[in-house]
Amino acid sequence: MLIEMLYGKIHGATVTDCKLNYNGSLGIDVDIMARAGLLKGQKVDVLNLNNGERFTTYAIEEPSGSKKFAIYGAAARKAEVGDKIIVIAYAHMSVEEARGFEAKLVFPE
Repeated sequence: MLIEMLYGKIHGATVTDCKLNYNGSLGIDVDIMARAGLLKGQKVDVLNLNNGERFTTYAIEEPSGSKKFAIYGAAARKAEVGDKIIVIAYAHMSVEEARGFEAKLVFPE
């Protein structure tokens, strides 16, 4: 049996850009993605701490060192620049794997 477990989490990131007319996704500084163990194109859930919105999208890479968290496409209606968000990725694993697994947690400055 496989269960879905927290794999990586970015907690308290600040939205730096919202662009409605874009092929939807969440842009994340590639360095922060790496620290959270996220891959380009990986499915993520985004939780907006300011307004309670939750949505699913995929991660794309923003330039290294940019500290960018950009919400693109229709999801841009679910956040505003300056909002605090949580980005969560999950992985399927066996119960045995899950018992010893430690998720990667990142708290951006």
